[in-house]
Formats: sequence, structure tokens, C-alpha cells
Amino acid sequence: MTFIEFESWYKKRYHRTTSALTITGMIIADIAGVMLSFGAGFFFVNLYDPPAINFRSFITYWPYLPVFIVIFQMLSLYPGIALAPAEEMRHFTIGSAIAFLGIIFSRFIENRYFDFISAAFLISFLLSTFILLICRSIMRLILNYTNLGGIPAVIYGGGRQGRLLVDKLLNKRDLSYIPVLILDDTAEIDEYRGVPVIHDTSLGPALVRQFHIKMAIVAMAGKDEAALKQILTRSVSAFRYSVIVPSFSSVTNIWMSIRDFNGILGFATTHRLRLPWNRLIKRAWDLFLVIIGGILLLPFLLLIALLVKLSSPGPALYAHRRIGRNGKPFSAYKFRSMVQNADTVLKNMLEKDAGLRAEWENSHKLKRDPRVTGLGRLLRKTSIDEFPQLLNILKGDMSLVGPRPVVEDEKQKYGDDFERIFSVRPGLSGMWQISGRSDTDYAERISFDTYYLQSWSLWLDLWILYKTLGVVLRRRGAY
Repeated sequence: MTFIEFESWYKKRYHRTTSALTITGMIIADIAGVMLSFGAGFFFVNLYDPPAINFRSFITYWPYLPVFIVIFQMLSLYPGIALAPAEEMRHFTIGSAIAFLGIIFSRFIENRYFDFISAAFLISFLLSTFILLICRSIMRLILNYTNLGGIPAVIYGGGRQGRLLVDKLLNKRDLSYIPVLILDDTAEIDEYRGVPVIHDTSLGPALVRQFHIKMAIVAMAGKDEAALKQILTRSVSAFRYSVIVPSFSSVTNIWMSIRDFNGILGFATTHRLRLPWNRLIKRAWDLFLVIIGGILLLPFLLLIALLVKLSSPGPALYAHRRIGRNGKPFSAYKFRSMVQNADTVLKNMLEKDAGLRAEWENSHKLKRDPRVTGLGRLLRKTSIDEFPQLLNILKGDMSLVGPRPVVEDEKQKYGDDFERIFSVRPGLSGMWQISGRSDTDYAERISFDTYYLQSWSLWLDLWILYKTLGVVLRRRGAY
């Protein structure tokens, strides 16, 4: 495509080049989230003692809203585009803590005692992060559905890395960048997934001048250093904002920082789960959540165990041999979802059906597994069958979040990555579960696990648990 042809193509499709609508949408979502947090706190206090507080009075506290928005702005939550989810959760928690605790403290200074309204605001703070994340998710869906969100971006690079980036941006529209053009001098394609390609990387200044596009993303792995430097200084520099995607894709750490070696820049990173202190924090966090959650879930789990016993002959729990931390085998507990002679049934089916055998060899899962009982199918769809692994977490075999434990036959699928990935406890949930679960292959699982190991924090664990709930409720990718 020529520049003249692109001009006609672009003007028919795009009219916005700023993030103004996205920012406005996020502010509206945050205002709604804060007010819902107010209402939730007042509701729970009112539920405990109806005469103590007027539930509807939370509306009168709307003048506090600008304070929240200013604090969120100071924490870089606007426009919030391509912000790492764990960072977004962390910033919301910090911002909410400053605002809510400020309100509570000011009320205490004024009244000299901790009243029911202050208790309501404390509950509001505890709920606010998750309410704000939900409101933002809904707003992103609205912006994407109505095509009001999204910022045009020029992609430098039509090779494998550039095309992968385009795939990510098109498949996950809530990233908010819309690839509108690919620039690459040597690409052998004229378009990719509907995105035109122009074989001229010097067009940056002309694109900015003619169309006011403000964002460029450089994804040119393997590009000659001198040629890349020329592209950056003469073309990419014309854009107001630019992102350079590094060519070493094996480094996926969201906590990387810059180090300056007398003019030579380097990326500094720490493998946090290799630090004993972080492992101790993660273990204490697991035990705290499992003990509290286990007490609350105990009646429900006993009911499921009874239903399993009544639905088919055999024990309620099933212990499956899995490979855990440092390759050490352990017994992973599940609610039994299969018939008793499951191994025999599977062996007979694989011998008779080549299609099933190929599916099993690819992922060690079957979408229509003949061994699964009627109740077991429901338990698997909702992931309730894995709840007994809370016992494995208490025993120290597993963690709440981490790479999923595997069977012996799966070790070879990980190749040289196995020892690195399973240097930590496997998890009840993880990046794989919230990113497709059974619909992903082993290469993607390794990529997700690598991202988790290199980017770990308690915030990332909290975000994964938050997303896990949504995945389970939607029953996506489970069978």
C-alpha cells in the first residue's frame, strides 16, 4: 500500500487519535466504583445494626469523589492503558487506602471517637479495590463494544515479533491500542489481519503531521543495530509516545528497572521467588487465606463429598500422583469426577480411537472424556473438583498460585524449562488458568509460567485469584 492509498483507507475508519474518551470512561468507572464502595460499606453496617446508620446517607459523601480521582491520577491510573494488571490493583489499593483512611482519620479528629460511619468507610476500603477493578472491566467492555475506546498506533516491524504484537492487540481489545499501520522496509507482506503494510520506515514524521497519530510501537527483533538506531532517531522520534519491545522475549518481568553504566543502559531484574524472604511471605499468605477460606467453605465441601459418594460407587476424594517443586512427586487431592476403573476405560478408548489418542498426547486432556461421571462433569466445569487441593496447600505440596502440577508423562513437554518452572511450589491456580486453561498448548503454558516467575508479587497473586473467580464463573476453558 502507498501513503496516498493509506490516507484514504485510514480516514474511512478512524477519527480519533487521543486517549480522551478512554480517560473519560475510566474516570466515570472509578466514580461509580467509589460510590458503590461507599454504598457497600454502609449496607453492611446497616445490615449489622439497622438503627445505627442511615444506609441512604452514603450519597451525601459524593464531595469526596474529586479527592479519589486526584489521588488516582497521581498514581498514574489515567489513562491506564497497557498498565500491568497487578500494578493497577496495587495502585488502586494504595490510592483507596490514602483516601478512605484520610476520611476516617478526619472524622476521628472531628468527633473524637470511631463511629459507625467510620466503620462503614473502613469496610468500603476493604471492598474498594475489587469493586473498582470490576467497574473498569465493565467500562472497557463498553468502550470496546461501542468502538469509543482505542487509540491508533503505528507498528514498526512486519516480522514475527511485529505480527505477534498485532495479534495481541487485535485479540485483546482492552489493551486499548489499535494497530492501524505496519511499517517495515523488508517485510514480504502487504497486509496482516486487515492492517496495511507500507515498506517505508521513514514515514513517521509524515504520519504524525498528516493524521496526528501519537503512538508508535517498535517490534523489530533481529534488526541491525545501526538501522534500528536510524529508524528510532529519524522516524519514531516524531511520535509523542513510543514503546520499544525488546528482542529478548524470554525476559518478561514487569518489575524491570533501568540501570545506567556510564551511558550504557541495562535492564535490572530480580527473580523474586528465589529470595527466601519472598518465599516465606508467599507461604504465610497461602496459609492465612487457606485457613480462613477453608473454615468458610467447610460445610459446602462436605456437601460436595456426600454428593460424589451418592452419585457413583467409590470414595469421595481421589489422590492423583503429580510432580511438584524440584520434581518431587506428591498426591494431589481432588473430588472424584471419574468412574472407579478410569485407567482401564481410558486405555481401551485410546486403543480404539486415533483421534482421542492424538488429543490425549497433545494435552493429556479430553474434551469428551468417557471416564467422567455426570456430576464429575459439572465439578470440572466449575473447577470445584480441585477444592480438596486446599489440603495440599496446608501440607506444603502446593501454593494458591503457581504453575499447575503435572504428571510424569508431561515433564518432557517442558524440555529444558521444567527445572526452572518447577523450582517453586505448583499452584491451585495460575496464569495458565486465567489465560485459556485447557484451550492453551504447552508452549503457551511455559510462556505464562515464565511471566509469573519473573514478575511475582503478592499483588500478582491477588490479581490472579481475582481473575480465577471470573474464569470459573464463566466456565471458560475447563473440561
